[in-house]
Amino acid sequence: MSKTLEGKIALVTGASRGIGRAIAIALGKEGATVAVHYGRNAAAANEAVAAVMAAGGDAFAIETDLAAKGAAPRLFAALDAELTRRKASNKFDILVNNAGIAPFVGFTDATEEVVDEIYAVNVRALFFVTQEALKRLNDGGRVISTTSIAARLPFSAVAPYSMLKAPVDNLTKLLAVDLGPRSITVNAVAPGAIATDMAEFLGTAEGREFAKSKQALQRIGQPDDVADVVAFLAGPAARWVTGAVIEVGGGSGLVF
Repeated sequence: MSKTLEGKIALVTGASRGIGRAIAIALGKEGATVAVHYGRNAAAANEAVAAVMAAGGDAFAIETDLAAKGAAPRLFAALDAELTRRKASNKFDILVNNAGIAPFVGFTDATEEVVDEIYAVNVRALFFVTQEALKRLNDGGRVISTTSIAARLPFSAVAPYSMLKAPVDNLTKLLAVDLGPRSITVNAVAPGAIATDMAEFLGTAEGREFAKSKQALQRIGQPDDVADVVAFLAGPAARWVTGAVIEVGGGSGLVF
């Protein structure tokens, strides 16, 4: 049975752990070569690379601190060099904007430093990484960004994060129009409560029960639940899906 992403090349930001790691593995399972971006933890990135290869894909790691200004050109300088060495071209097919931070800080306690850091990674870096990627992305490619159900259902305990995920939804729709003539689809996935180290409130029984009480499907989501949707959007079956923000939250917000 042929793999849906055989011969495709993907860049996944924030791919060393959590949802990003699961996405990288899911794309590798479908035959993609995956550039595993990471910010600091080289050991975790190397483990993700090994997991992608074990799943049937190819992979390599690239390091860039996306919180820093000028991060996008540095990221793509590293990617260009590796792709040119491997493929004799810096062109690729799939961009997954997954890198993000979610400090557990509410509105009252938020500082300028916290808001600036969230903005730098979740908004500014995503914008300029996408801008650079589009110079290299093949026509017919895919842009997929990780947003959050918190953009629609603001969560007061992470107020700055909720506010700064909404721009991702907006950019997704804007780019879907702009890139339509190139047959590039642009979509976003909006996870609900997913069991990763970023979801601090799920570390307690009380937090888990609260999350489940707000969902139609009463369990805690796993990174693979999101990764499988991203793999679908990256593949040929999603050729007629663009400008969509797909919630992957087990029916979060349907229960009152």
